[in-house]
Amino acid sequence: MADKRDYYEVLGVDKNADDATIKKAYRNLAKKYHPDMHPGDAEAEAKFKEASEAYAVLSDADKRRQYDQFGHSAFDGGAGGAGFDFSGMDFSDVFSDLFGDFFGGGGRRTSNGPMKGQNIHTSVSVSFEEAAFGCEKEIELTLKDECPTCHGSGAKPGTSKKTCTKCGGKGKVVMTSQSFFGTVQNVTTCPECHGSGQIIVDKCVDCHGTGYISKRKKISISIPAGIDNGQRVRIQDKGEPGINGGPRGDLLVEVRVARHPIFQRNDYDIYSAAPISYAQAALGGEVIIDTIDGKVSYEVKPGTQTDTRIRLRGKGIPTLRNKNVRGDHYVTLVVQVPTDLSSEAKKLLREFDAATGGSLDNPGGAATTPKKGKKGKKSIFDKIVGDD
Repeated sequence: MADKRDYYEVLGVDKNADDATIKKAYRNLAKKYHPDMHPGDAEAEAKFKEASEAYAVLSDADKRRQYDQFGHSAFDGGAGGAGFDFSGMDFSDVFSDLFGDFFGGGGRRTSNGPMKGQNIHTSVSVSFEEAAFGCEKEIELTLKDECPTCHGSGAKPGTSKKTCTKCGGKGKVVMTSQSFFGTVQNVTTCPECHGSGQIIVDKCVDCHGTGYISKRKKISISIPAGIDNGQRVRIQDKGEPGINGGPRGDLLVEVRVARHPIFQRNDYDIYSAAPISYAQAALGGEVIIDTIDGKVSYEVKPGTQTDTRIRLRGKGIPTLRNKNVRGDHYVTLVVQVPTDLSSEAKKLLREFDAATGGSLDNPGGAATTPKKGKKGKKSIFDKIVGDD
């Protein structure tokens, strides 16, 4: 039996694995490779048979003991083994325990009981500020309502539904087939009543037997403060109608936040850039900065360098859990180099540069007349004042 894989290896368990671990491993493999899930797939069928054979041995204490002692020889008549015929095994107990969703005897998958309706998905667009502070939006979509003529029964007024003769009102039928494991029973939804257990003989002329009619409706949506792009708002009981008296599904609205020309968002923080003049950067003073709350005043320190980042606490996005708790607003200050200077402005800048010891080209150095840099390159001062 050298061509057979070790049973423990087949199930992917350790040789000291307990019964629960072996059972769980087989359940996963059997569900993965069951022939009903892969019709016509010979490879899947072979793997399913291999896993079932391994489980049949390792789940039985006596057979497992024989296998641990003699290996595969215990079941082929060798090494003193009595031999074991897998083709005659009855796997019905195993299947009823592990696959109630697929086989008869405790099936749980199909039922004609009440079932919740499907959810409906849609989207709504909001501005950056609307997402930050919350808003009310109204959308229009098609929803199903109970038919006023038949009151949701689907049957013509004066008539009633009848019990499905194919499934006897159970909503499911049992299909029996033969496989190499013996007789297998598959539970499927009844094709006549589609799982409801009842048949409509005379259908309502207004809803055509569905029990519902479609209408365009306007739905008001409360967008919470702090919501981000791609997040969803759930509105209960605005989805598809339930089945057999079950509750309606929900309406899931994806929020799409428009881009802002100035602000960028990262979680609950906001990032932006603000220009300041050369004089404001050098001398300091008040600058006006745009925020989602409007314009705010900020005192710039003297000697502020370009790309300096400042933090405005509590000026970011409100959090979803508590709109009174907000992120911060980070502002990058960008020094604007003056251009198009008049002759008078250039003269004043040269005087300023000389008075500050050549700070524009040689910070902290002696007062000198600005000169060209190495290899004819222009200094910062030259870039500002240009050539006369």
